[in-house]
Amino acid sequence: MDWLAAGGLLLAGGTAAVSVWRVRRLKREVYHFVDQIESGLDEIISGKGFQESRESEKDSLWGRCSEKLWRVNHIWKSKEEAGAKEKQLMKELVSDISHQTRTPIANMRLYLEFLQEEELSEKGREFLDHLEGQTEKLDFLLESMVKMSRLETGIIQIHRQQAGLYETIAGAVGEIVPAAAGKQIRLSVDCEEGIRVSHDRKWTEEAVFNVLDNAVKYTEPGGRIHVMVKCQEVFTKISVQDTGKGIAKERQAEIFTRFYREPEVHEQSGIGIGLYLARKILELQDGYIEVRSQAGEGAEFSLYLPNGASDL
Repeated sequence: MDWLAAGGLLLAGGTAAVSVWRVRRLKREVYHFVDQIESGLDEIISGKGFQESRESEKDSLWGRCSEKLWRVNHIWKSKEEAGAKEKQLMKELVSDISHQTRTPIANMRLYLEFLQEEELSEKGREFLDHLEGQTEKLDFLLESMVKMSRLETGIIQIHRQQAGLYETIAGAVGEIVPAAAGKQIRLSVDCEEGIRVSHDRKWTEEAVFNVLDNAVKYTEPGGRIHVMVKCQEVFTKISVQDTGKGIAKERQAEIFTRFYREPEVHEQSGIGIGLYLARKILELQDGYIEVRSQAGEGAEFSLYLPNGASDL
């Protein structure tokens, strides 16, 4: 009986030892498999390319996963190459359109100047003024379209660096002063000169100007526009408040899309891409834009830029 008990104990101990060995072996294999997956993903992410497993490993778990990763890498590379070709074609197209339209518009301006010196009837002078206005609108439209296409296709690169925001805001406000003065709109700015944030000054100025331009267009003569800059914990907020017509809540998501114009303002100049460009410029700097408004009660546009380090 003692021999049987001892034999049972030895057998149980041996079985336990084998089980422990198998668990440890399985754990090592799992860790090795995870390392192989991680290494393969790192190769794909880095762009170095992924090598499919050897023929002898095809039937293993890693071999099957390796084949799938190789296919994913191949598909990704193919799409990347196709995207690069498409971007190059778009770049050439945009450049060609810009070049081809610049000369006709310049000629139109020259002919308009010649006509301004001619003696015209009252009706002729009226038509000439309309033609000049339409030429300006066409020039603005083409410039905006080219700018939008370049931003969307990545032709224009955003270069952020730590710089004072005061100068950027001053540049945008300076450009809008004549239009605001023409409608007797009071402009005020509250921005500390010491505020510095990582941003592309040229394109951020463009974004702020577009929001200000929108505010001036839809604010009645004698109204007010206030710009305020506030440094928060994560973002720096540029607020543009106006006493304009306001925006209905159901339309607020649409105003940042391309070519959107509210039904009531079609008599106003513009093509509906200013706020869209502002949104794109901020997104390319890891920021965002939002609006708070009610119909008939003005609007507040808030532009947010992250308080991060500049690009290297």
